[in-house]
Amino acid sequence: MHKNRTPELHSGGPERLSGGEIPDWYSEGVPHVWLPYTQMQTTPDPLPVVGADGVRLELADGRRLIDGIASWWTACHGYNHPRLKEKMKAQIDRLSHVMLGGLVHEEAARLAKRLADLLPGDLNHVFFSESGSVSVEIALKMAVQFWLNQGVTGRTRFVGFKAGYHGDTSATMAVGDSDGGMHKAFGDYLQQQHIVKLPENPTELEAFSVFLKDHRDGIAGVIMEPLIQGAGGMKFHGPEILRGIHEACREADVLLILDEIFTGFGRTGTMFACEQAGVVPDIICLGKALTAGMVAMAATVAGERVYGAFLSEEADKAFMHGPTYMANPLACAAANASLDIFEEEDVLGQVKKIEGHLTQSLAQFLDRPDVVDVRVKGAVGVIQMKKITDPVAMRQEFVKEGVWIRPLGDVIYLTPAFTMQPRDIASLTEAIDTVLQRMQG
Repeated sequence: MHKNRTPELHSGGPERLSGGEIPDWYSEGVPHVWLPYTQMQTTPDPLPVVGADGVRLELADGRRLIDGIASWWTACHGYNHPRLKEKMKAQIDRLSHVMLGGLVHEEAARLAKRLADLLPGDLNHVFFSESGSVSVEIALKMAVQFWLNQGVTGRTRFVGFKAGYHGDTSATMAVGDSDGGMHKAFGDYLQQQHIVKLPENPTELEAFSVFLKDHRDGIAGVIMEPLIQGAGGMKFHGPEILRGIHEACREADVLLILDEIFTGFGRTGTMFACEQAGVVPDIICLGKALTAGMVAMAATVAGERVYGAFLSEEADKAFMHGPTYMANPLACAAANASLDIFEEEDVLGQVKKIEGHLTQSLAQFLDRPDVVDVRVKGAVGVIQMKKITDPVAMRQEFVKEGVWIRPLGDVIYLTPAFTMQPRDIASLTEAIDTVLQRMQG
C-alpha cells in the first residue's frame, strides 16, 4: 500500500543550519526517524552529520563540532581511525557474517582468547551478543540458570543499586534504579528486584553484607557498575566500596556481576575498572568501546565456576540463548583492531594525560554558586549542577559554540576520545563556561 503522507519536520528545525541547502535525505527521511530518549513532539530536529574524523563531527552545512562524549563514550580511539577501517575492509572481502550455531570463524576465536587473556582471574568464557543491554540480560539469565543447574531453586532475584543503569530492555530496567531513573514509568510492569543504596563507608558495607546473608536464598546475584555509575548520573565510588561488595557476595555465596559496558576498555584509567580494586567478578559485561564505536557488539564473560555449572550430559542444562548476529565477523575484526591499538600504543598513558587536563580545566567551575561538585576519573569529567532547567536548550547552545555535549539530568559530563588533545579539551571547557555564563548567569 502506497503511503503518501509524510510527517513534517519541526518548525525551525533545518533552518538552524548556518548555510547551504538541506540535503534531500534529511528533509525526506528524518521525519520518519524516532530518536532515543526524546519527546518527539517538542524536540528540535537532529543535526545532520555527514562525516566524522578524529574528535570532530562534520555537519551538512560544513560546520565541525568537537565531540566531547565520543558518541556515548564508544569511539575511544576517535572517529575514522585508519587501522579500524582497514581491518574491517579486509574482513568484508573474506566473510561478512556466519551464524555461530555450530560454526565459528577466526576473528571470533582470536577475540575470545584475547579477552580471556586481558580480563583478570578466570574470566575465560566469552558469550557474544550485539548490544550492552542484551549482554546484561544474558548475564542475568546465566546467573539464574547457574543455580537451577545445580538443583537450587528460588534464587531468581537480583540486587542492584540506586542510580544504577544497566540498559533499556525489561530485565535490565528492573535491576536499575527504576524509581529515580529514566524508567520510573515502568515500575508496575517490571519484575521486582532489590534496589538498595550503594554503600559509602564500612558501616554501610557491613549492613549490606548482613542484608545479603539474610536474603541469600532468594538472590541469584548482585549487579553493579564498578567505580562509576554512568547513565544514572556519573556518580563515583572508590575501589574499597567495590572490594567490600565483592567480599559480601563471597561470604553470602551470591554471584557478582560487573557491568563494565561504560567503564571497560580504559575509560577509568585501567583496562577494566575492577582491576583498580583487585576484584574478579563471577560474570562481567562488556560493550560500547569493545569495537571502538565502529559497529554494535557486546560480550558476557563468565568465570570457571559459572561456566562449569553448564557442562553436563543433560542437554537441557546448556545455556539456551543465541543472538542471531552474535560474534559478527566485522564486529570481531573491529574489536581485534582496537585491541591491537591498545597493545601497540600507550593508550592508557593518553587517558592519564586526559585525566590531568580535565582535572585542571574543570577546577574553575567549583567557584560557581550553581555548581555542586566537580569530579574526574580517567577520561571522565563531570560538573554536577544544582539544576539544569532545560538540557535540550543547553545542548543547542553548546552547538553554537562548536562542541557536541549532551547534558544528563543535572550533570554536564565529558567522556572524550582517548586521542583528544589538550587544545580540544580547552575548547570544550571554554564552551561550557560560555554557555553557563549565558544561560545561568
